[in-house]
Amino acid sequence: MFVLTKIADLVQIAPNDFGKSSLTAIEDNINAKYANKVVQKLGLFICLWDILWTSEGLIGHGTGLVNVNVEFRMVVFRPFNSEVMVARIASQSREGIHLATDFFHDIFVPYSELPDGTEFEPADGLWVWKEEDQQMYYDNNEMVRFQVISEEWHDQTPTGPVDAAEEPASSLLPPYKITGSMKGPGLGCYLWWED
Repeated sequence: MFVLTKIADLVQIAPNDFGKSSLTAIEDNINAKYANKVVQKLGLFICLWDILWTSEGLIGHGTGLVNVNVEFRMVVFRPFNSEVMVARIASQSREGIHLATDFFHDIFVPYSELPDGTEFEPADGLWVWKEEDQQMYYDNNEMVRFQVISEEWHDQTPTGPVDAAEEPASSLLPPYKITGSMKGPGLGCYLWWED
């Protein structure tokens, strides 16, 4: 679920950070740049692990910023395929169930990945698993186990000016999305599998 990843990047230290030690200024700038952001094809930045190497700082012409090349390791959230995870049901629709952890909210379980016999009840806005004489509800805010089946990456780089009247479709997509399944044994609401 959490992976240690090595990355190289350019860090710019502003003059107001010159009072800090070099290492502290570099760490603060890395955290400011990446905190709670998705790094394409790597995952969601959780924290800086350590700094492996830094170049000498070069002062930029006319800006006063010190440019430092840095190689560092960071902890990222990126579950592997088939990993079983725990999340909370955030919302439900006819398309499926949206899940969230305390720090990541773009997890989706499509209706095709719910157990056979699961039906959507529009009056309640909930999915219900009907097995023989039992009805088991997927209640909002309920803790569930799900299995990761795929991940999607969407580039968030601006493409240029857009007509104000139309919203580009790419801006509606999250930078990183996980698709899960609750079809297997032991998956679904915690309460179902107690005892």
